[in-house]
Amino acid sequence: MANTFKVKTFDGSSTGANLPMNVYTAPTSTTTVVIGLTIANTASSQILVDIKLAAGSTVFLEKDIPIPSSSSFEYMAGNKIIMEDGHSLSVISDTANSADTTLSIMEITA
Repeated sequence: MANTFKVKTFDGSSTGANLPMNVYTAPTSTTTVVIGLTIANTASSQILVDIKLAAGSTVFLEKDIPIPSSSSFEYMAGNKIIMEDGHSLSVISDTANSADTTLSIMEITA
């Protein structure tokens, strides 16, 4: 098995309000360990952000996170999320063009 550390980013500078930004989808034959998730507010006012995981059903990992202007929010804080083939993680901001996302992962492949 190969373990590969990766960083995935999503530039939210051209995304509409309340539209999902698909940050990552786990590839076929891969188990992914999410080890870090940071969302930066690039807008001039506070935004509210949701984090969703689609893994069979779609659930909120966090809802209505207030992120002040020019600040960031780190979701993981020592927790881990396991994703399997086809699972996806998305971020939704209530404000257009406002949320940049950085996801640190380890992909495990056979």
